[in-house]
Amino acid sequence: MPEFIMPMGDPKAEQLFHDLPAFTRGYIEAMFFTNSGSGDDGDMEHATFADLAPEALEAIKAECAAFETKHALLLDGAYGHDDYDAESAGRDFWYTRNGHGVGFWDRGLGHVGDLLSDAARHSERSPYMGDDGLVYISA
Repeated sequence: MPEFIMPMGDPKAEQLFHDLPAFTRGYIEAMFFTNSGSGDDGDMEHATFADLAPEALEAIKAECAAFETKHALLLDGAYGHDDYDAESAGRDFWYTRNGHGVGFWDRGLGHVGDLLSDAARHSERSPYMGDDGLVYISA
């Protein structure tokens, strides 16, 4: 399988993306990986980070920060395993909460992975293309 390259859209968006916390970058990358780039993705097929509505980005940042804060001790324990880092954890937060078949429990993190999985499964999120051509997140 080819490596996923996050679609940025333009240099300004690329800089904004790289200025985000690693956990949030991983979360957004996983969101685009699972919802864009293939003919099966409908309106989201050609979506880029530049298309993310400002209010959607703010909601994502708030949710990621809240998860990191609430589960800081568990995440610190996960970061001690192999090459697992905050960006990986952000991706796993997206994958786990949306039932993508991989996630925290699937990384060899043992009991910590199970606890993070339980914490992430509180609600699903779905990106969608609004009538204005921007990407929003539904609850």
